[in-house]
Amino acid sequence: MMAVTNECSRRDVLKATAASLVVAGYLCKGSSGWGYAQSAFHRLTAQDAREGEPQEGAIEFASSDVKLVEGFRWAKSQALAYARTDGTIGPWYEASLPGRDAFCMRDVSHMSTGAQFLGLGPRTKNMMHRFAANISAAKKWCTWWEITRDNLPAPVDYNNDHDFWYDLPANFDVLDACYRQWLWTRDSDYLDQVFLNYYRHTVTDYVQAWDHDHDGLLEHLPNFGHMGIATYDEDLQDEILVGSDLIAAQYAAYRGYTAIERARNELKAAAEFEQKADHLKSLYNGKWWDAARNCYFGAIGEDGKFHADLKEGDGRCAVELPLYYGLTAAGPKTHAGLDILEQRLQSDLNSPRGVIGGVEGRSYMPDIFYMYGRSRAGYSALTAMMDPGLQRREYPEVSYTVIGNLGTGLMGIRPLPFEQTIETFPQLTEETGWAALHHVPVGRNVISVKHVKNNETSLTNENGPGLAWRAAFPGKFRALFSRGKEIPATRALRSTGTAETCSIVHVERGETRVVRVASG
Repeated sequence: MMAVTNECSRRDVLKATAASLVVAGYLCKGSSGWGYAQSAFHRLTAQDAREGEPQEGAIEFASSDVKLVEGFRWAKSQALAYARTDGTIGPWYEASLPGRDAFCMRDVSHMSTGAQFLGLGPRTKNMMHRFAANISAAKKWCTWWEITRDNLPAPVDYNNDHDFWYDLPANFDVLDACYRQWLWTRDSDYLDQVFLNYYRHTVTDYVQAWDHDHDGLLEHLPNFGHMGIATYDEDLQDEILVGSDLIAAQYAAYRGYTAIERARNELKAAAEFEQKADHLKSLYNGKWWDAARNCYFGAIGEDGKFHADLKEGDGRCAVELPLYYGLTAAGPKTHAGLDILEQRLQSDLNSPRGVIGGVEGRSYMPDIFYMYGRSRAGYSALTAMMDPGLQRREYPEVSYTVIGNLGTGLMGIRPLPFEQTIETFPQLTEETGWAALHHVPVGRNVISVKHVKNNETSLTNENGPGLAWRAAFPGKFRALFSRGKEIPATRALRSTGTAETCSIVHVERGETRVVRVASG
C-alpha cells in the first residue's frame, strides 16, 4: 500500500467482517521502464534457469564504504527473516504489513528484484503465480489484491467478488514485474498457460472492464469507493478519475507484453501492443504536460479535468511512478520531474517527519535516481532507507528494495533481453572507493562484480555457461582496456540520457575479466 494512514480506519467499509482477523504488526529483526528499446529484444529461449542456482541468502557485499556494508548486512538479515514456508502455498515471503501473513500485489512487484538478488526468485514466482491464477471475470478481471499464506484473499481487503479493495495499477504492475523476473531468471514457467492467461486478460479484458468511456484509459467513478482506485495513492480514492501512475503502469505492462509476445513469435500481437504503449506515452507527454508550471499533471479529477492544485496524499505517486515506469519523455520534461524529486528528497532528509510520505513511497526513490544516472541523489536516498532511525524501517519493502537498489542501482547489474547477456554500469559516488557484490544469480549463471570507483570493473562467472558481459561506464572515454590491450568500445547515450562508454566481453565459466577506462 502506498498510503500511510491507519489501515483499519481507511477500510471502514470492510472492517465489519475483517478487522477481527487483522494481526498486529511486529518487528522480526531491512522498468519495465528500465530503458532498453523493444527493437533490441531478441527471442528468449525456453530453457529453465536451474544451472548454478545459489542457495537462498548466498549473496554477499563488500566495500570500502562502511555505511553501505552495515546497511547491506541489516537489509539481508531483515529480508531473509520474512522468508516463510508455513501455510499451504509453499515457500513465500511477507510482502505486506508485518504480521498479516500475506503478500500484496504492489509490494511483491517492487520487492521482486531484491528477492532475486537474495536467491528468492522461486518464491517470487510462486507468489506471482497465485495472483495470476486468481484473476477472474467475476471480479472484473481483477485478482486478489492481497493473498494469505493459505492461498486465500486477505480478509481485511476482501468480502466477496463484488466487494473488495483494489488499486487499478496493480494488474499492470504484476505483469511488468513478471516480465522483469523472466529476464532475471530465464525461467520458462513465466510462459505457462496460467501466466499467459493473466497477461492476456490484463491487457484486454481488464482494460475493457474498467475503461468506461472507451478512451483506452481505466477510470474510477465516484460510486466505486474502494473498488478500482485509479492510483496507488489510496488516500485519494474519491478524488481521482485517472492517476498518472495508473497510465504509467499500463504503459509498462504493454511494453512487457509486447516483449513477451515477440519472444513467442506472436508478432501481430506484439505490434498491436507496442503501438498502444507508444500511444500512451504520446498522450501523457502531450496532454498531461503543464507548460505553465513546467511539470506534469498528477491526475485527472473526478470531474474529468486536470487540476494544477489537485492535492497529493501520503503515497506520493504522481511524479515518482511515471519516472519509475519510464513514461516521461527524455530530455527537459524528465529532468524537470527529477528536479522535483531531488527537492523533495532534500526536504525529506531535513525534516523529522518528511514530505515524501511513508516508507513505501520513499522506497522508489533510489530506483528512480539511479535509473536516470543521478547517482548522488541515489546514494542519499539509498542510505536514508538504511538509516536505523527511519520510521517503519521494518516494513518488508524497505529491506528488499535496499538489496535491489544496491544491485541494480549502485552496482548497475542487469540482465539484458539478449540471451546470456549481462550488463554492469557502476554509479559509485565519492563516499565509495570500491564495492563488490558476490554470488549474484542471473539467469543460468552466478556472478560476482567489483567496481573500483567508476573506472574499473571486474566480473567473475562463478557458475553457469559462458556469457556476454556488456561492461559500461558512465561518461565518454577515449578507450577501454582489458588484459592490457585496448578493446573495441562504443560511446553513446543510454536511453535514459546518461552518457556511457561500453564494450562487450565474453566470460567463460570460472573466468574473471577486468575492464577499465583509459586514463588521461
